[in-house]
Amino acid sequence: MATFYWYPKCGTCRKAKKWLDDNNISVQAIHIVEQPPSKEQLRTLYEKSGLDVKKFFNTSGMKYRELGLKDKLKAMNTEEMLQLLASDGMLIKRPIVTDGKQVIVGFDEQKYHEMFKLS
Repeated sequence: MATFYWYPKCGTCRKAKKWLDDNNISVQAIHIVEQPPSKEQLRTLYEKSGLDVKKFFNTSGMKYRELGLKDKLKAMNTEEMLQLLASDGMLIKRPIVTDGKQVIVGFDEQKYHEMFKLS
């Protein structure tokens, strides 16, 4: 079963969840703010995603702006970024879905189709 990290108040997350439901794909839904992934879970997601760790930051979020992360991230290494992400679920770009092999950050219908092998 796939794992789906989401924030129910997020429009993109609701759109992704509706797509999963409409396609009869059951997922373990985890509230990303109430139960944020640990640093180790984030490391695994990051490594399997093939993305730059910066892509895991919710750059449009208030918390990101309040902390001035746009400039601060440039001076941080991967370990520091993972630690920061694990400290607050609101900093993490969402939704994140993983089937254990692949990881998709954000909602891209085409990528969801490919992950769940839908025609």
